[in-house]
Amino acid sequence: MATRKPRTILYRRRREQKTDYKNRLKLLQSKKPRLVLRLTNQKVIAQIITFELSGDKVGMGVDSGNLREMGWNYSGKNFPAAYLTGLLLAKKAVKKGYTEAVLDLGLSAKQKKSRAYAFLKGVLDGGLKVPHGEAQDIFPSEDLINGKHIAAYASQLKGKKEYEQRFGKCLKNKAVPEQICESFKQVKQKILDA
Repeated sequence: MATRKPRTILYRRRREQKTDYKNRLKLLQSKKPRLVLRLTNQKVIAQIITFELSGDKVGMGVDSGNLREMGWNYSGKNFPAAYLTGLLLAKKAVKKGYTEAVLDLGLSAKQKKSRAYAFLKGVLDGGLKVPHGEAQDIFPSEDLINGKHIAAYASQLKGKKEYEQRFGKCLKNKAVPEQICESFKQVKQKILDA
């Protein structure tokens, strides 16, 4: 009679595909706060989290909804919103005494020129040090970051019925999609001046 090997049961968060424990251990070994980024279908959420034996402690956090207070009436999940959220988080973190952190993207794909790296560019521009290597090709172009592609697309659709469908939420918030670049500059300046 053959003996069976006991079945290994994974941690609950690993089974639910919420935590990669090997990656988490590497991040914790750096002994730096983690800059946790989560991209949802509605907004960009970022927190600075420190490890304690009793459990992780959230030092501070922002999401793209905080941009509304500064005059941002556009989507909270696009490239400009990701950059501005990173910039806002970095400015607040530096004021609270944080100087550096390690980026924790969780289980999401680490794809070059994505919203995650637009967020990282905002964090770096805000003065927070985050190790990211020397490769500058990971960051999206300035045109993507400031929303020029959105303005061009809106101009192309202007006068068609798709314009209302694509930019209905924007128009409802009294924001003009063709002027997203100007709004981006204004909100960026407000964050830098704060």
